[in-house]
Amino acid sequence: MLWLRGVSMKLMRVSSPEEVFSLIREQFTALESEKLRLEKAGGRILAKPVYSPENVPDFNRSTVDGYALAARDTFGASEGMPAMLEYSAEILMGQPAPSIQNGQCCLVHTGGMLPPEADAVVMIEDTEAAGSVIQCFRQVAPGENVIHRGEDLKKEGLVLDQGHRLRSSEIGLLASLGIAELEVYRKPLIGLFTSGDELVDYNTRQLDPGKIRDSNAPALSFLAEQKGAEVKYGGILPDDFSTYLEKSRKMLNEVDMLVFTGGSSVGSRDHTAGTMQELGQPGLLVEGISIQPGKPTLLASCNGKPVLGLPGHPVSALNVFALFGGAILERLAGHESFRFTPTVKARLSRNVASRSGRTDYVRIKLDQSGNSINAEPIFGRSGMLRTLAEADGFLVVAAEKEGLNAGEEVEVALWN
Repeated sequence: MLWLRGVSMKLMRVSSPEEVFSLIREQFTALESEKLRLEKAGGRILAKPVYSPENVPDFNRSTVDGYALAARDTFGASEGMPAMLEYSAEILMGQPAPSIQNGQCCLVHTGGMLPPEADAVVMIEDTEAAGSVIQCFRQVAPGENVIHRGEDLKKEGLVLDQGHRLRSSEIGLLASLGIAELEVYRKPLIGLFTSGDELVDYNTRQLDPGKIRDSNAPALSFLAEQKGAEVKYGGILPDDFSTYLEKSRKMLNEVDMLVFTGGSSVGSRDHTAGTMQELGQPGLLVEGISIQPGKPTLLASCNGKPVLGLPGHPVSALNVFALFGGAILERLAGHESFRFTPTVKARLSRNVASRSGRTDYVRIKLDQSGNSINAEPIFGRSGMLRTLAEADGFLVVAAEKEGLNAGEEVEVALWN
C-alpha cells in the first residue's frame, strides 16, 4: 500500500513500455493550431493538408542540355545515318519558347521551356552542329528527357497531408509554390520542476555539506527544446506537500505539460504521486515502468494535460524523458505517429546481462575499427552523469531476452 497524506491507495502495477506508449496515444491529443509564416514553420506539424495552387512544373521542361524537337523527326537516326534538323533558335532560361516547324529544333538548357510542338529532347553529346544544320546520331522517344506540365504536382492535388513534419525540404517545396502561410499545431510549453532538499541551483559555486547541484533542469530543458518544446522552469520544490501542490497547480494552468524530476520513488517524503492525484482527473495512470534505468516513473493525465514524474537520478531522468516525454510531445505537437530514432548497426564487445520481464536501456560507446563498428557497453549507476557524457547512444534489451552475447550484431539508437 502507498500512503499519501494519510489516505491509503492501492499500488498500481508496474507497466510495460508498450502499455505506456499505448496510454500516451489514448490519453493525449494535439494542441490547437496557429497560423505561421513559412519561414517560421520549420519543425512544426501541419494542422491542415496543403494543396497545390498550380501545376508543377507549369510548362514542359528539359532535364538535359540538348535540342528540343519532335521525336518523330529522329526516328531511324543512327551514327551511320544521322537525322538532319534545321536549327531554329536558342531558348533562353526564364523566357517563353518559340514555336518550331516540322524538321526544326531549338537549343535548350536543363530546366528550360520546350516549344509547344516539341515532345522530346536529344542530348547535346548525341548531336553535331554543321552551320544551321544539327545532325542527330540517335533517335529519341516521345517524352524522353522531358518533365511534363503537372508531372511533379497537379493543380489542387495534395502536396503535404495533415500531421506532416516540416523539414527544410518541405519548406523549400512550399516556397516554390508561393505558399507563404501555414496552419500548424502550436509548439508545446512544458513546466519543469525539480525537487529535493538536497538540491541547489547549478550556478552555486560553493556547496554546503550534503548538497548537490541540480543538473537535471538544464539537461532536461535542452532535451525538451531539441524535441520541439518550450520550457518554463519553476525552480526547486521543497519537500513540503502544500507548497508542492500549490506551485504545481499554478504552473499546470500556464503550460501544456508538467514535468517533475526527483521524488518519484516511494517514500515518506514523496509528494509527486499525491500532487498528481490532486491536480485533476483522471489522475495517476502509471506508477512504475518495467525498464532499467527509470523504473520509478509516474505518469498522470490531469484534466487532459500530461504530468510526468521522472526519477531524480540524472541518467534515469534523461532516459525516461527521451523515451516517454518525447512520445508525449509528439502527440501534443500533432504528429500522428512517433518518429524513428536514428540507429547504427554495431558488434557488441562484451556480454550484457539482463533480467527477463524488464526492458533494459544500455548506454553504448561506439568505436570504429576498420570497416566494423564496435559497441562497448558503459555500466554505471543511474546517478553517474559521466556515463551519459561518454555514451554515443543506447541499445534496447527486450523484456523477453535474458541478455546479449559478445559478438552479436546489435542496433544502437543514437543520442540526440
